[in-house]
Amino acid sequence: MTMRDFMLCLIAVAMLGCGNSGLPGASSQQHSVDNKTGKVKRNFDQAQIKRGESVYNTYCIGCHGPNGAATPEWRKPGADGKYPPPPLDSTAHAWHHSTEVLKKTILKGTPPEIGSMPAWEGKLTEQQVDDVIVWIKSLWSDEIYDVWFKNFEGK
Repeated sequence: MTMRDFMLCLIAVAMLGCGNSGLPGASSQQHSVDNKTGKVKRNFDQAQIKRGESVYNTYCIGCHGPNGAATPEWRKPGADGKYPPPPLDSTAHAWHHSTEVLKKTILKGTPPEIGSMPAWEGKLTEQQVDDVIVWIKSLWSDEIYDVWFKNFEGK
């Protein structure tokens, strides 16, 4: 066993010992480490992913596009100085944020000087927000998810 494998085991044991990671919508059953690759594996509830996709298709698709792909010009501010909605898949920066930050962004919206995302607090239930976040995470590649988890959630 390499030192890296040993450390990953310690992290996994610590997470399991806590019962959950303490993160919104994240339970110890959602993540495990692949013994061969050392990458974090997802074990999301497929029903939650379906619910999240439904929420996304109802409330988010108009801005973020089908399957979270957004528009090609998302990095370029518009005439108003605001950035267009970014992709939510592995191609942009959604995975650079913790679950907590993603949830806060959905609930509170983006700062008005930066973007035009509205606040969904009071319009979406907590369950709907958690579901859509899990759906977004399901779009990320295994490599991106592994990096995201180790850098933003697994600490």
